[in-house]
Amino acid sequence: MLRSMLNGAAAMGWLACALFFLRFWKQSHERLFAFFSLAFALLGVNSAVLALMDSLDERTYYLYVARLVAFLIILYAIWDKNRASRRG
Repeated sequence: MLRSMLNGAAAMGWLACALFFLRFWKQSHERLFAFFSLAFALLGVNSAVLALMDSLDERTYYLYVARLVAFLIILYAIWDKNRASRRG
């Protein structure tokens, strides 16, 4: 019960961060903010799914693939931003 509640709170936090970066993307049209918003939304959906499934089995590794993808999106966003700033 507590695990589901904490996963739900984490999902709320991730989705609030996604909305925060989405607002900055709408103002500046900077790709970095769009990628961050996408990554945080993916992490929020992942936490919500974990809260609803309430799985304690470590063999359900496919639930954590979304986290890997989200962190890869963040790494790509940082790399893309640094590459763009070097060009000009």
